[in-house]
Amino acid sequence: MTNSPMDTATALLKRIETCEGTVRAFTTYDPVRIRMEAEQAPAGPLNGLSVGVKDIIDTVGYTTEHGSPIYTGNHSRGDAACVTQLRNAGAVCVGKTVTTEFAFFRPGPTVNPHDVTRTPGGSSSGSAAAVAAGMIDIGLASQTAASLTRPASYCGTVGFKPSYGRYAAAGIKSLAPSFDTLGTITRDVATAARADAVLKGPVATTSHLSPTAPTRIALCRTPHWDEAGEGTRHAVEEAARLFGAHVDVVELDLSDFSDAASLHITIMSYEASQALAWEFTQRRVQLSDQITGLLEAGQRIDYATYRDALARAEELRSRFAALVPSGTAVLAAAAPDVAPLLSEGTGSPLFSRLWTLLRLPTVTLPGLTGLHGLPVGVQLLAPFGEDETLLDQAAWAETVLPSRPVPSVHV
Repeated sequence: MTNSPMDTATALLKRIETCEGTVRAFTTYDPVRIRMEAEQAPAGPLNGLSVGVKDIIDTVGYTTEHGSPIYTGNHSRGDAACVTQLRNAGAVCVGKTVTTEFAFFRPGPTVNPHDVTRTPGGSSSGSAAAVAAGMIDIGLASQTAASLTRPASYCGTVGFKPSYGRYAAAGIKSLAPSFDTLGTITRDVATAARADAVLKGPVATTSHLSPTAPTRIALCRTPHWDEAGEGTRHAVEEAARLFGAHVDVVELDLSDFSDAASLHITIMSYEASQALAWEFTQRRVQLSDQITGLLEAGQRIDYATYRDALARAEELRSRFAALVPSGTAVLAAAAPDVAPLLSEGTGSPLFSRLWTLLRLPTVTLPGLTGLHGLPVGVQLLAPFGEDETLLDQAAWAETVLPSRPVPSVHV
């Protein structure tokens, strides 16, 4: 039985009171507004579900501060398209979740619910941690490099990054338009599919998820396998073994895609230096060394180099499409290993740069673990545009993998 919006509001506020003091996943939330929104929620396919909104996404009633002191106290005049869609579908907007500075590297205060000495990842840190801790059902997230996949892996949640351009970007702060992609973080694939049915078009629909095994699985260790830690190596190999009991698992060699990561960095740096031109020019002293370094690197790239990188990226997309037929799922690493310690930063995006450059849909799946029982996710990917097929395949894979690890914050 689906909970009513008011039941959802009461339960989630109790959960937030229990967990938020430790996890610190929200920049802001308002119990009065939550109850009011629950009372006024229209009937729709997302009734009973709660949503946390990454703090680069405009949301009426809350500040949108982009993880930067430059935007302290900034209020939007309207909701981002995605927030409107979710609210119109009956979901309750809980508040704004912590992001890194402009969705790049400088972290906020959020900790990993599985181990509070470790990072939840970046940049969708608050959304992933809030979902993992049971404070929300859907965390709105975004990915420009690995900002959705990595937190999902570290926090033991499902992360769905759709094909590039599937969801509306209106009202979302841009970093690199060639890659910026809105997605979701949830505790299971079914919830991701319900959100997808709302976000994928101007009119909300009901999800028709049908768990289906792929025709085959292509195991791709990527050109960066030598940088995978023990936890990730075990997770990918174990997932291949478990899936291989049901479907054929073959090797996918993308060693000649080795320049994809550098192409991604070139394009992202160039576009970020454009997107944040005002902040760099007018508020530079309030920027971190991390983001300043990115913008300065982008300014050193000339237009011809940028255009060459775009052309090379298109070539790689065409080559990948020829290599991977419809119905095939690609299995790959989601992050280098378990979540690093807070003092070590938000972790490396290396294992997602290739897939983000290719603009593929990906689902990060929990269940496997590494050091100290900490989560290590794996990615399933599909050819561009095969999002519904991928969600069906991920729902099947979810039944094959071990259960999602429960964070210590639940104890």
